[in-house]
Amino acid sequence: MSGVLTDDAGLSDRQLVERARNAPSMAGQNLVPAVGRTARDDWSEKLDAWAWAPGAGARARGEDGADASRPLRVLAMDCGAKRNILRNLAERDCLVQLIPHDTPASEILQAYEQGEFDGLFVSNGPGDPAAVDETIATLREVVSSELRIPIFGICLGHQLLALAIGAETFKLRFGHRGANQPVFNTPLGRVEITSQNHGFAVDRESLERAGGEVTHVHLNDGTVAGFRLVDRPVFSVQHHPEASPGPHDAGPLFDAFVEAMRSGRGTPGSAALSR
Repeated sequence: MSGVLTDDAGLSDRQLVERARNAPSMAGQNLVPAVGRTARDDWSEKLDAWAWAPGAGARARGEDGADASRPLRVLAMDCGAKRNILRNLAERDCLVQLIPHDTPASEILQAYEQGEFDGLFVSNGPGDPAAVDETIATLREVVSSELRIPIFGICLGHQLLALAIGAETFKLRFGHRGANQPVFNTPLGRVEITSQNHGFAVDRESLERAGGEVTHVHLNDGTVAGFRLVDRPVFSVQHHPEASPGPHDAGPLFDAFVEAMRSGRGTPGSAALSR
């Protein structure tokens, strides 16, 4: 349902209702340029100050607190990234560098080939995913590269990765909103309670035709809540594992991404999710 927020006390209820009725549809709108960074930027803030994120660092570093090896370097494609996603990556001892959503594929591939980063994260963001043409084209080239870069996407990032491999997206009649959305994790055979906030979804048939394997299914309406590629370390979810306050059932997805970067084989069905 469309709505209007205003600080103008001079507007009548009738005028506000009219503005809401005349608001443009989200379909076809590329809103990413309005919210994403336009230049590279380093991120270092962790979850240390946030008491509602118990044990995140311990999972990444091991019970004795020792690092598994050198810090991993993550390029985070900023389409309007939530800060708590970045905190979760930093908490797992990742060195995070944010890049604009329109960064050319050639630049990303060259940086990976030269050993400048270990994995690519594609963030959440607003608007119609099918309208973010530049980013889809970049991801298509990066995903199909022989370099087999570990890639993890959340929400809009999930949709953009699906579009990049040739799947389709559609606008939900009723978007998924709230912190109590049930999702079935197929590889682990369990139900997870997740936080979601999106109005578009990935079409399952087109995703499977394009070679994507569905890993998570929304139990309220059967829509795709996550997928992976079986021949390369690429995976994504529609929900928000970083959400706080909110459920932490999907938090180990960040550990799966760390595993993918260390081994090149991690997926949402990997051992990292059974921790």
